[in-house]
Amino acid sequence: MTGPGSSTHKRFFVEDAWKLGEKPTVIPPSFFLVSACQEKLKKNSDQPYLQLTLSDRTGQIDAKMWDNVEATRGSFTVGDCVAVKAEANKYNGKPQLTVRAIRKAVAEDAKFYDSADFVPTTTRNVDEMWQQLRTTVTSFANPHLRALVNSFLDDPDIAARLRRAPAAKTLHHAWMGGLLEHITSLLSLAESVLPHYPQVDRDLVLTGVVLHDIGKLDELTYENSFGYSIEGQLLGHITIGLGNVQQRMCAIPDFPPRLRLLVEHIILSHHGQYEYGSPKLPMIAEAVMFSMLDDLDAKMQILEEEFKRHHSAGNAGDKLTDWVRALDRPLLDTRRFLDEADSRPAQLALDTTLGGADAVPAQD
Repeated sequence: MTGPGSSTHKRFFVEDAWKLGEKPTVIPPSFFLVSACQEKLKKNSDQPYLQLTLSDRTGQIDAKMWDNVEATRGSFTVGDCVAVKAEANKYNGKPQLTVRAIRKAVAEDAKFYDSADFVPTTTRNVDEMWQQLRTTVTSFANPHLRALVNSFLDDPDIAARLRRAPAAKTLHHAWMGGLLEHITSLLSLAESVLPHYPQVDRDLVLTGVVLHDIGKLDELTYENSFGYSIEGQLLGHITIGLGNVQQRMCAIPDFPPRLRLLVEHIILSHHGQYEYGSPKLPMIAEAVMFSMLDDLDAKMQILEEEFKRHHSAGNAGDKLTDWVRALDRPLLDTRRFLDEADSRPAQLALDTTLGGADAVPAQD
């Protein structure tokens, strides 16, 4: 397979597949990361095919290779960058690729793409977000909670990873710097809500904001593509994070046992419901508030990404998005919905002024 082009950037991204029609369309040869790969058997046959998930910085796409599987077997693995020739089409309203040829990228291919093509990155200023985080923690009135959070932020390894890590593999804030973006968004959100409930301990809530997902630094892998570490697969970020926080609290002299219990509870219960992975339900005001704020921030980010994807795919005529699995429903973008309604009277007035076919006759 020859190189996809003479540019140092990819010629085709996952998001471009959403803009194509239902009929199969040959896409420009391009490079993707392999996020998943399984060899399966065709229905009613002993012939193999490949079920792939390919990704770049704009998202992931399902792909299938029906022929010549034997020739590619063992030539690449999950996490590899691969050169792909394929056709794109829509299946159940979502784009997918039918792969005609695939091979692992080699050193000479580097001139055809940039590493930034494959990993989505926050559009916010990381230094500014980091400063917001450090300033907020400095304002803590509780010296034990301030010492606890700073024990993480002052650690050079943790600080470096916290500035880079995604907040999730796919659901929300799933890009480099996404975890820090999620944390700072929650800091602002919490600070706006806390004055309305003076009975809630501010420092406890904000400690939960900073530390609730600290286990994701070890749960997720994010060097070339987003995935889960062995520790993440076996334990999950709540268990990992709880262990890390317990270890830090034990190292702080005279850390109050009751305060320790409350911090542990916020981390254990922050998903809010058993079915969402929390081993305990929120049972204190700070945990109830935080779990709701966390859920709100995640869901609003999911909505925003779905609206972007929907409209970038040229679906302006479709009022509702496709079914969003994370929320178990389709969605409606009220901004565009109302803008369309506001534009109709203006268009009607213009038609009337110009004497269009549908113009309203002037009254005597």
